[in-house]
Amino acid sequence: MGPMKRKPLDPARQAAFDVLRAVSERDAYANLALPAILRDRGLSGRDAAFATELAYGTCRSRGLLDAVIAAAAGRPVDRIDPVLLDLLRLGSYQLLRTRVDDHAAVSTTVDQAGIEFDTARAGFVNGVLRTIGRRDEASWVEELAPPADKDPVGHLAFVHAHPRWIAQAFADALGARADELGALLAADDARPEVHLAARPGALTAAELAEQVSGTVGRYSPYAVYLGDGDPGRIAAVREGRALVQDEGSQLVARAVAQAPLTGADGGRWLDLCAGPGGKTALLAALGAPVGATVTAVEPAPRRAEMVEQNTAGLPVEVVRVDGREPGLEPGFDRVLVDAPCTGLGALRRRPEARWRRQTGDVPPLAKLQRELLASAIRLTRPGGVVLYATCSPHLAETAGVVADALRRYPVTALDTGELFEPAEDAGAGSSVQLWPHRHGTDAMFAAALRVD
Repeated sequence: MGPMKRKPLDPARQAAFDVLRAVSERDAYANLALPAILRDRGLSGRDAAFATELAYGTCRSRGLLDAVIAAAAGRPVDRIDPVLLDLLRLGSYQLLRTRVDDHAAVSTTVDQAGIEFDTARAGFVNGVLRTIGRRDEASWVEELAPPADKDPVGHLAFVHAHPRWIAQAFADALGARADELGALLAADDARPEVHLAARPGALTAAELAEQVSGTVGRYSPYAVYLGDGDPGRIAAVREGRALVQDEGSQLVARAVAQAPLTGADGGRWLDLCAGPGGKTALLAALGAPVGATVTAVEPAPRRAEMVEQNTAGLPVEVVRVDGREPGLEPGFDRVLVDAPCTGLGALRRRPEARWRRQTGDVPPLAKLQRELLASAIRLTRPGGVVLYATCSPHLAETAGVVADALRRYPVTALDTGELFEPAEDAGAGSSVQLWPHRHGTDAMFAAALRVD
């Protein structure tokens, strides 16, 4: 009898598997790796949509999948070959979280294991996936999740495929509204819509929505919801008249431009943490009619190049220095500090990030955030405004940083909620917290401070 004839993965599954390998092996970002693979291989339409669902969904669900795989295999996942483990993740995601036929999910994965390794390991994959496929996700969750009555946060974290520490950070930030944690984690686990921003002066949101068959946004006057599709194919995006930008980020840039100053606006605006330049571009477009110029600070060469590309033709000066000691002349009217952070507020857009981030990442970032905010305050003229923002709701990166600044420096908290209207239920008073489940945006935090 001749050797068993095995079929390699179809193009969509192969693309998804290659993304999983890039994430595991090289710490690649799935949302950067996948579009490049789809382009290189000419995948579009249903194949591209299927590859995207498998790649992003498997990355997002990794913790839950690994717990199920470990139970079905009878061994911890760190004792399974990494390539084999990625194959098992791909197969188990199809079994538990898609409508793919069970036989197709198992046979395609087993065949690939045979091609990558040998018959014995193909047999191991077959056994594990058949065990997983005998039960649905709810049944596995019931067995493996922490009990809801003893550890409600841990239970919800498992159900919605989040590390427990992140779910706890969200619960802490929700405060009295912690009963919304399940809804927040579910929204975080869903594939987000693509948001576009129509560049003021170049295009209106209504015009952009008509061009892309999208919907005008709820809160930002520049926002358009694309839903699905490749924004790189949109002419307005390629030409710089529109950009891909979450609606929450648009509201941050608008708040900087609209914050009330004491004294006249001299047109000296600063973006202290500019890369990759999306908020800088919107800020500069808003400032152009009043003669404002934005100084954009970005120390990393590649990100500084991206700022230059994203702000081409706008009144922006890119400076490649460290924002903590930029050596700039003080006296800016408006300063945005969109500080580097854990990115916990944008996990739905970065599928693998939730499993890559660690609790130990928070303290050094919080220290950097405090230093950047202090620098911004020093650079702002009396009566000018600093808007501090992070794409993380973690209290150490948000309320903790702002409270420290209010204690140490001559600043007064402004009514930030007013600057974010019409986004309802975002927090009244000195700070705003947007949420995916309430607003359909990333979980952006913002606080406006006037320098005394």
